[in-house]
Amino acid sequence: MSFSAHPQAARTVLVTGAAGGLGRAFALGFAERGYRVAVADLDADGAAETARLVEKAGADAWHGRVDVTDPAATAEIASRVAEFGGGTIDVLVNNAAVYATITRSAFEDIDPAEWDLVMAVNLKGPWLMTRAVSPYLPEGGRVVNLSSATVYSGSEQWAHYVASKGGVIALTRVMAKELGRRGITVNAIAPGFTLTEASRGLLADAESYGVDRGALRRASQPGDIVGAALYLAGPDSGFVTGQTMVVDGGRQFI
Repeated sequence: MSFSAHPQAARTVLVTGAAGGLGRAFALGFAERGYRVAVADLDADGAAETARLVEKAGADAWHGRVDVTDPAATAEIASRVAEFGGGTIDVLVNNAAVYATITRSAFEDIDPAEWDLVMAVNLKGPWLMTRAVSPYLPEGGRVVNLSSATVYSGSEQWAHYVASKGGVIALTRVMAKELGRRGITVNAIAPGFTLTEASRGLLADAESYGVDRGALRRASQPGDIVGAALYLAGPDSGFVTGQTMVVDGGRQFI
């Protein structure tokens, strides 16, 4: 774990699952907006590489390894990131999730061990991370959780993933009420199929998958999702909380 000096005026964001893919895109997006960026992932080498890219983009970076299913590990990383942030963590982006490695099968055939893993990372993880970061969130702090548009489409042969992401929406609403008493907002983003390294590895036709079902006839890029996170973390969304923003080019109308 490491961090560098930073200007006190900058805000601090912690992004989990940021060793690559959408998490790395979040980290770089926040860096471009002048945030101090803390990068956390189970993949320590990937987190270090993201931090290097953040610094290359001109922002202060911190990186560390975390297992989001471990209460002690989440508490430890929250403490270290708060140190990096001068005592506070302004924004938490709960992005870590099991996704690309999931075995797609009928709900009757899902391995119970895989079910437990998906629930532990995708649902228990955001709960533990927010619990750990909560003491360091100031008034005006932001929590952004990553759900999925699959909650609304009911994607077949993915019951554990869809259920975990539905749980994230429910958790978001409860935490919004509880943290709202301190002036902290909690919202979720539900992306549609987005072109990341992981998504491209799932489907041979990833570039065109679902494009014909959207109001906007193009594939979703990571930057589309990053923009939503920057909005929910920024000053223009100060009175928005407990909401789920579907970002899928108009494939689902909620």
